[in-house]
Amino acid sequence: MVDRIKRALTRRRRVPGRPVIVEEPNETLVYCVKFIMVMIVCLSALEVACMAFLGSWSSEVFSAIMGLVGIVTGIFVGQKT
Repeated sequence: MVDRIKRALTRRRRVPGRPVIVEEPNETLVYCVKFIMVMIVCLSALEVACMAFLGSWSSEVFSAIMGLVGIVTGIFVGQKT
């Protein structure tokens, strides 16, 4: 399987008259993003279970999910610039 997260975090710079410069991300950054993605999936499952069994919306779990989504978005935007 092609590592899509690593490919998405890879920076390519084009300098006129030269070949494309490819800068791959640090492996630690890739593992952190993968871990955060797993945490988002787990928290989403917890939110669904909370709604299914308790019949109520948990704003604390939802705010944790949104915080993690914000972190991942910031990593992708910061890495590309």
